[in-house]
Amino acid sequence: MIRSIKIKSTLEKIEMKSLDIHKSEYLKQFETQTYGRNLFRTQEEERLDAPNEECGIFGMYSDGDLDTFSLSQFGLFALQHRGQEACGISVLKDGKITNMKDEGLVLDVYKEIADPETFMGNSAIGHTRYTTAGDKKKYNFQPFFAKNEYDQIILSIAHNGNLTNAKELKAQLEAEGVVFRATSDSEVILRLIQKNLDLGLRGAIKATMEKIEGAYSVVGMTRNKFFAFRDFNGIRPLVLGAINENSYVVASESVALDAVGAQYVRDILPGEIIYTNENEPGKLHSIMVDEAKAKQRICSFEYIYFARPDSSLENINVYEIREKSGEKIWEQAPVEADVVIGVPDSGVPAAIGFSKASGIPFRPVLIKNRYIGRSFIVPTQEMRERVVNLKLNPIISEIKDKRVVIIDDSIVRGTTSKRLVKILKDAGVKEIHFRSVSPPIIAPCYLGIDTPSKDDLISANMTTEELRDYLGVDSLEFLSTENLKVILGSANHCFGCFTEEYPVGKGEEVELFN
Repeated sequence: MIRSIKIKSTLEKIEMKSLDIHKSEYLKQFETQTYGRNLFRTQEEERLDAPNEECGIFGMYSDGDLDTFSLSQFGLFALQHRGQEACGISVLKDGKITNMKDEGLVLDVYKEIADPETFMGNSAIGHTRYTTAGDKKKYNFQPFFAKNEYDQIILSIAHNGNLTNAKELKAQLEAEGVVFRATSDSEVILRLIQKNLDLGLRGAIKATMEKIEGAYSVVGMTRNKFFAFRDFNGIRPLVLGAINENSYVVASESVALDAVGAQYVRDILPGEIIYTNENEPGKLHSIMVDEAKAKQRICSFEYIYFARPDSSLENINVYEIREKSGEKIWEQAPVEADVVIGVPDSGVPAAIGFSKASGIPFRPVLIKNRYIGRSFIVPTQEMRERVVNLKLNPIISEIKDKRVVIIDDSIVRGTTSKRLVKILKDAGVKEIHFRSVSPPIIAPCYLGIDTPSKDDLISANMTTEELRDYLGVDSLEFLSTENLKVILGSANHCFGCFTEEYPVGKGEEVELFN
């Protein structure tokens, strides 16, 4: 009896060591490549098959001689997962703001610059964009900028989020004679700040924040100041870092700080403005606009799905949350099985957590083809079905005739999950037990995430039992909202897509921008 316990203990140690190796290898891949998701979508389905983060923002200020332009490229590359359609950078040099933006990935847009000296400045802001449907015009690429009567750029901003009262504010500004050059709600923020600059920069931002509603994390610059601010609920993430005592970095995620060698300082607070002053170079100032209005309601889906696993948001590590979600769904819905697999990339940490809690071996058997590209277009339904196997292929010997638990971050339309089930069945899997480590998504997001309409959200239109039958799996379970709150450590998050209860009113249902 004692001997068998020792053997079991040894086996458990071997399995735990194996899981630690899987974790290390999983995280290491993000040092050299961008974070990828949504493997099964052909281009025409891409906008409907899963939610999409609409952008990432990055800003940098230095009173020294740092190459802020090159470092901003590194920062944006680390945020490439938050938007792949376009990117842009504005640079401040000797009181002059220069802007460069174009369609494409960061490494493609900035790989050949004729005159890099033009972009060497002491401040820079940048943006990676995910384009909404029918809205791929260059005039919507960020950073946005405003000019004076001498055709000089005097203000530039980059925004992540979505305003719920943009249509109303735009109409008011147009009635006052303001001319809009884009169709993005982000330009509303730009024009409001520009309109109020006679109040001073801090006063202009404060007046803007008192007008706009919704989700917004913003970085920006004038010809002599750098600034950043965050909405009163802190819905979209924004972190602050420092390279040295007079060089600061602001970004959507902490991985962008790591990319430029900055140390994490803290998250920018809901309702906070940070800014520099031309009279005190190298010093960063902070002010709370209205502490009574400030609440912590960061998007819970950032942890489940959007953020890179090696990021920390509100000082909480994303990977750890995902691993805990796998542990928690095992506690909530245990099952007998032979192997646990995770859907790359965001389902893998949860699968490792499920394996740790259950003792069921984890195997990375879904192999992702990282060279297929996002714009692979095929003309027929038959060929579209075959594309699935080009993007993801299983190691059949690891799963044939076995009971498999498949862990994914979420189920949105259900088409991705259904295709995955077909791949596993074709590989000869004996049983399939599907676990989603997010609650059922029953409502669209109005606060900076591009999600399908309610009609396209499968959990809004089917019970769990109906969805189980539609997918053709032996069992299906979703992590409960209550257990998600336990994992996150509090209820101080936005759970709108799971509960249809939002921290701010959704306003008019107009086209979502960014």
